[in-house]
Amino acid sequence: MASTMNGVGTVNHHETHKRAFAAMSELEQLGDRRASARRYVLMAALVAAVGGLLFGYDTGIIASALIFVTQTFSLSTAGQEWVAASLNIGAIFGAVLSGPISDRWGRRPAIMLAAAIFIGASIGCAEAPTITILFLARLWLGVAIGGTTQIVPVYVAELAPSDRRGGLVSLFQLAFSLGLLLAFFVGYELSGSTECWRPMFLLGTIPALLLALGMLLLPESPRWLLHHQQEHRAVSTLFRLRGHHETVRHELNAALTSEKTETHGTGWKELRRPWVRPALIAALGIAALSQLSGPNVIVYYAPIIFSQAGLAHSAALLTSVSVGVTSTITTAMGIALIDKVGRRRMMLVMLPFAALSLFVLGAVFLDPTAPSGLRMWLMVASLLGYIFFNFGSLSVAVWLVAAEVFPLAIRSKAMGLASATVWFSDTIVSLVTLSLVETMGTTGTFWLFGVINVISFLFVWKYVPETVGTSLEDIETSLRSGTFHPSRK
Repeated sequence: MASTMNGVGTVNHHETHKRAFAAMSELEQLGDRRASARRYVLMAALVAAVGGLLFGYDTGIIASALIFVTQTFSLSTAGQEWVAASLNIGAIFGAVLSGPISDRWGRRPAIMLAAAIFIGASIGCAEAPTITILFLARLWLGVAIGGTTQIVPVYVAELAPSDRRGGLVSLFQLAFSLGLLLAFFVGYELSGSTECWRPMFLLGTIPALLLALGMLLLPESPRWLLHHQQEHRAVSTLFRLRGHHETVRHELNAALTSEKTETHGTGWKELRRPWVRPALIAALGIAALSQLSGPNVIVYYAPIIFSQAGLAHSAALLTSVSVGVTSTITTAMGIALIDKVGRRRMMLVMLPFAALSLFVLGAVFLDPTAPSGLRMWLMVASLLGYIFFNFGSLSVAVWLVAAEVFPLAIRSKAMGLASATVWFSDTIVSLVTLSLVETMGTTGTFWLFGVINVISFLFVWKYVPETVGTSLEDIETSLRSGTFHPSRK
């Protein structure tokens, strides 16, 4: 929005302000509809969160399918790593490219485009006649996932009221966990023949179709509409989401005030401005550590690692189902608590226990002659303990913090950068994990990720402030005033 670049821009902002409050006046005669508005916001968040279900399913299904893809195409260890990592590589490009698309055309059309790519790429994976085609199809699947992880959290954060934003945005992560759980169940049920991986991939088209159709019923982000001079639509949408004209007036005034302070452009160079740097450090740091701390080591490679430890394929796949159940329960717990306990506090409390779980898990592999029953019990308990404490902290907060700490003018591009950081870090983990196991051993690998969880705790303590209950506009104000920093009281 060209609001204060010059004298004309100032007039434009003034006219925007007048048109927005003229539209607001038309709504003041309407009654209190807050109950229906709360349901509408929840419905919008749930539909958008189907993107997280796709993210989880297509991320998790490779854990079950990779054993059989390896048999079909006689893959080496490097081949297995590249098949798993192809999705991540595509996601990096999808995350970066989707920001400008959602800025130009809107959050809603961008999500629908991602859903269409999901459908085509899932069919391509299922029908792949060669490993090259499978790699390319998963690359495009990654483009869709990268776009979804960038757009959906921003879309929901811009729709949600500040007192519910944490839980509603985190529905994306809950849907991701449900997608993982669904993928593990599907993988367990369909496992058998060498070609069973094909229907595993094909089933991903169903939630993609639901996402595309569901988005037809949802509104555009009111903040995006206001930023693109569509004041009447913005106010009308905001009323449907809040249900009372006083709440809308207060939020509208805050959004317009924030717009007025934007004295610069909206390009990538704006991310280099000193006042934005604390948000970049917090969001990109959490984005990187959420993957480098090892959750997808479990998601991608737990069946293979446990198979090498002596479990049968079916038992290893069943362990993945328990991982999915635990991550889903933990994420649901995180959603219930994150707007009460706070983002920062949850991470600081839970990350030390995530590190401890990995240290125990690594120790289990030290003595292969230990009694098999006790060894297996410790292995599963520490594995699930890690999932509980890591998914309940970093994994719940990663998309939320990135979606809420950036100013509106650069939020989409900055979120794209954060999402790309997630996927770049995940790609590194995907490409090196099995090689780490071969060179450092299973114990050394798990202990390395345990140390990274300790580093994650220290990073959150030093760089990540608490944002619970704070409006997006107030967060932007704290950045501009230099007060965006952790409170250690």
